[in-house]
Parts: sequence; C-alpha cells; structure tokens
Amino acid sequence: MGPKNVANVQGKKSKAGMQSSVIAKAHGRNPSTIGTILKPKEAIKAATPSKDVTVFSSKRSHVHDEMERLLLIWIKDKEIAGDTITETIICPKASVIFGDLVQAQAKDNAGEGTSKQAPPEFKASRGWFENFNRQSGINSVVWHGEASSSDTKAA
Repeated sequence: MGPKNVANVQGKKSKAGMQSSVIAKAHGRNPSTIGTILKPKEAIKAATPSKDVTVFSSKRSHVHDEMERLLLIWIKDKEIAGDTITETIICPKASVIFGDLVQAQAKDNAGEGTSKQAPPEFKASRGWFENFNRQSGINSVVWHGEASSSDTKAA
C-alpha cells in the first residue's frame, strides 16, 4: 500500500474514532507519523493552488506525430537512394514538414469557424533530434560533432 493510500485509510479510520496509536500499529508506522499526517489535514484540504501557475503537459499535438511519421518516410527514401543523412539535414527538413502541416491544418480549420487557437510550436533542437533518433531506431544517420569525429581505430 503506497503512502497516499495509507494516508487515505488513516484519515477514514481517524474519522471512525480510532486512536492514532491503533492506526499506527495496524499500518506498521510510528504514532508520531500518523499524528503528523492527521493534524494538518484540514489546512491542507483548504489550501488553494497558486495563481498564475503554468502547468506543462507532455502531451504533443497530432501534428508532431504526423511530422515525425512523414520525416521517417523521407529518411527511408533517402536511405534507399543512398544519400548521406545528417542531423544538420534532418532538423531543417523536420521544421519544413511541420510548417507545411500547420499551414494545411490552418486551411482546413479556416472554413469551419472554429475558435482561433495558437498553432503548435516546434523547434528542431539537438534534444528533439536525439529523442527522435532513439525512439525511431534510425541507425544510418551520420552524427556530426565530437562523437562522430572520434578516432574509432584508436578506441
């Protein structure tokens, strides 16, 4: 039972009139821990979240997923053609594909009279590229920089 569940069970038992020492014994906890949890519970419940706090979501728009799918198709085509593919080629191509998808989405939504939302943002950074490379499993990409220029024979 996790700590959150223990606190919930302890709260229900304290409402039922059980002493904190009995609750502590039942859950294998120290009675002072139970008291520490139960004492400020009303203050914690009454607390309001801070104003103007931005919540970041890890959810990505479907445009990001579609862009990465199209980019993988483009990369596979380049591999079949025998072209050398590098990070410096992939990142700008990803930005172009993303921009095209956003424009196409804006044209599709223009006639529907929907509320105007800010278009999704995308920056083809090194971090994005590393995550994309790891998740997609592409191994034929030539990496530029210190790691790719190291002397593999000496290593």
